[in-house]
Amino acid sequence: MSDRIFRHTHRVSYAECTLGNHIYYARYFDLLETARGEFFRAAGLPLLELQGRDTVFPVIEVRARFKSPARYDDLLQIELRILALEKIRLTFGCRILQQDGRLVLEATTEHVCATLAEKPKRLPEDLKTALRPYCCEREDASSMTPDV
Repeated sequence: MSDRIFRHTHRVSYAECTLGNHIYYARYFDLLETARGEFFRAAGLPLLELQGRDTVFPVIEVRARFKSPARYDDLLQIELRILALEKIRLTFGCRILQQDGRLVLEATTEHVCATLAEKPKRLPEDLKTALRPYCCEREDASSMTPDV
């Protein structure tokens, strides 16, 4: 089992907030997308390189539980782990935390590996090798999975 968690820091911009000064709910998905892109880059396989190899990862399911608001200028920590690394599917466990450790959001995003023509394909072996250290055991997955 690995305890490696990818962490990405994000400062909340004014453009991400509502008039009530909290992040608009749909913007959290943008934050998760940005963190996933940085995760692939840190793993040595940037998404642009994979796209050049006719490999993309469309989202096929998202589950999210909002725990507390994030506001303008908050410094957030976005954590990602791999919950499932299968033949053609990839599932991330995600958490967004405030600087003080307070949980803002927990989510899972499920992706299918596909060609640019949207045909399912197997995950490339070099990608599986690069992501394997971020896989977590089933009992550890519950801390990154929302009860939805």
